[in-house]
This record gives sequence, structure tokens and C-alpha cells, in this order.
Amino acid sequence: MAHDVSSAFRQALTTSHRIVTRVDAHYAGQVVAEDIPIQDGTVTLDRGSKVRRSLSLTISDVKYLPWNATDPLAVYGQTLVVSRGIVMGTNPPEMIRCGTFRIDEPSGDTHFGPVTLTGKSSEVAIQDDRFMVPMTTRGYTNCVEAISYLIRLTLPSAVITNQTAGLRNPTCAIATWDAQTDRWDAVTQIATAMNAEIYVDSLDRFVIRDLPTVSSEAVAWDIADGEGGTLMSSARTMSRTSVYNAVVATGESISTYTAPVSAVAYDNSPSSPTRWGGPYGKVPRFYTSALLLTTGSCQVAADGMLFDAIAPNIQAQIQASPNPAMEPGDCLRIVYGDRRELSIAQTVSIPLTAEGTSTLTLRGGKEETT
Repeated sequence: MAHDVSSAFRQALTTSHRIVTRVDAHYAGQVVAEDIPIQDGTVTLDRGSKVRRSLSLTISDVKYLPWNATDPLAVYGQTLVVSRGIVMGTNPPEMIRCGTFRIDEPSGDTHFGPVTLTGKSSEVAIQDDRFMVPMTTRGYTNCVEAISYLIRLTLPSAVITNQTAGLRNPTCAIATWDAQTDRWDAVTQIATAMNAEIYVDSLDRFVIRDLPTVSSEAVAWDIADGEGGTLMSSARTMSRTSVYNAVVATGESISTYTAPVSAVAYDNSPSSPTRWGGPYGKVPRFYTSALLLTTGSCQVAADGMLFDAIAPNIQAQIQASPNPAMEPGDCLRIVYGDRRELSIAQTVSIPLTAEGTSTLTLRGGKEETT
């Protein structure tokens, strides 16, 4: 979901403006290096990745190359908080948080530098903490409670926020995962059973949110070509890959005495180019989860996945003026001359220097006719 920004910030995006970037290092709950000067860097946001936010950074000053476990850019729990903003007149810059990143791999020439590093958002901490013993949702009555339990066993102070419509929070089915299972996979399975997605946002919160569609989301940003617009270039590739016209959701019962349940959602729209049994053919997608215990829950899951399944794999890629307030899942109105198209942002790159441009890939393009 897009950040709340001022009207002046939105206006500045469409004109020449001066940016400012801030990178602070944290360790053991303390700020250990403030406003680290950077040479280059990019924050990449990817809705299709298990870790939504990733960072690449170059620092010219070799003094930041870590030697000891407690150095600001070492890999023993140190994190970087990254922000980018716009300077407007004599007022303080309006800063947008781009994320909190655990440092993974700093390196550099010990005499001359530069120091380069990568980082990832907090999903990676949950991934690393695989189950050491079998784990179950037994005893947790609803999905948000089960998700919170699994996350806080790893990160006790994690902030988990349910932003689904109506704060939806269904009963959680009993599921069991074996030892060595990826904990984050278990968390995302529970979110899927809610017909939702979960990810870490720019404020380092675990957000449970409805799956975005161009029909359900308000337009967050306009990106247009021509004078006053922020669209710099665009390209399109159309593919059948990962486009389905039916979803089969099946419950994976843990009982040998209970028959498995399943349900199917079809693309039955007569006007859809991917309609089931039409010229596109029959291309089902299959999903199985131990959290689906009834035919009704299977149907809800299949219906929820169908939008992503039939979304055109257009792989529209655009270059635009950087907007640090943009998020994957935002609904964008792209204006190509006289053509207006609504799309969901799938990936967004945010450069951390003035020279860079943003690259975006889009899903679910739909021409806006009104």
C-alpha cells in the first residue's frame, strides 16, 4: 500500500527536484552509525519474492568495511534503515522510509574500498529459523493468532498488523509441519488460507493484506508520458507462462480416516480471452494445503487465487522518475498517449542516488475506458 505523502511531494515528483537519502546502521537496539555516506545503491521491492524488500549498497569510505563482530556493517544482526526523500524549499525534507534490511554480505578492498553489501527485509529471519521439531497450529483459534505465534517465536517484538477488509480473521484449521520445514512457508500458507498475502513493509511490520486487483484497489499513482509526466520509457512482452484459467484447491488431510476435499474455480467469463474451454485451452493451476479442511474453504481459496491466475502475463516494464512512496501491490494508472491502463505494481526499484531511474514491472493490465 502506498505511503501517505503530501500534495507537495506528489507535485515535486513531476518536476525537477533535489533528493536526499539517509542510511543508518542499528545493532542490538541501538543506532551505531548515522547518515552513512553512500556512493550508489538500490532498494528492490518484489511482490513475487519470498523476501519482498532487498538492498544493494556501495559505500566509498573503506572505514566502513567490517573487521569485528560489533562493527556497524557486520553480519551478526546489524540492520540498515534506509530512507529517501525530497527537499522542498527551506522546509525539512519529506522523507519516505524504504525499509529495514539485515546486512548479509559486506565486502571490499581493504586499502581502497569501496564497500559493497546486500541486505534483506525481516522475512529472511523467519525463513532462517526452520522448525527444529514438528510444529502445529493446534490451540490457535484464528489465523492471525497462529501467524503471530509462528513469527514471534523467532522475533518476539515483531509488529503484525491485519489490514484485510473488515479485519478478516477466520478460524485457523489444524495443520502440522515437519521438522526442518521453512517457517515462512508455513506463515504464508496460513495467510493464503485467509485469501490474503503477508509481507514486511517499509516500517518493518508484518502486514496481512487482501490480494490486490485493479478492480478492488483505488489508483495510488498516475504515471504518464509527455510534459509533466513521470513515464520515461516502456516496453511490453506477452507470454502464456504462469497464466491459468482454473484453480484447483485441495485440502491435505492429516487424518487417514478423512477423505480429502477440493474445489475448483473456473474463468467462466464469456468475454475473457482465457475463458475455460475457449481458444486459450484448459490450463489448470493446483494448490494444496493442510489448512483447507472443507469444500467451502477450498472454494474460497480457489476463488481468491483465480485473479492472479488469469492476470495477463504482459510483463509490462516501464522506466519512470523514482518514487520512493510506491509499493508493490499499488494500483497504477499508466497513460500512454491516448491509452490509459490500470495495472498492479509487481516489482519496483528505487535508486538511492539522483542519477538513477525506477524500473517497474506490472501485472493485471486493464484498459481504463471511463
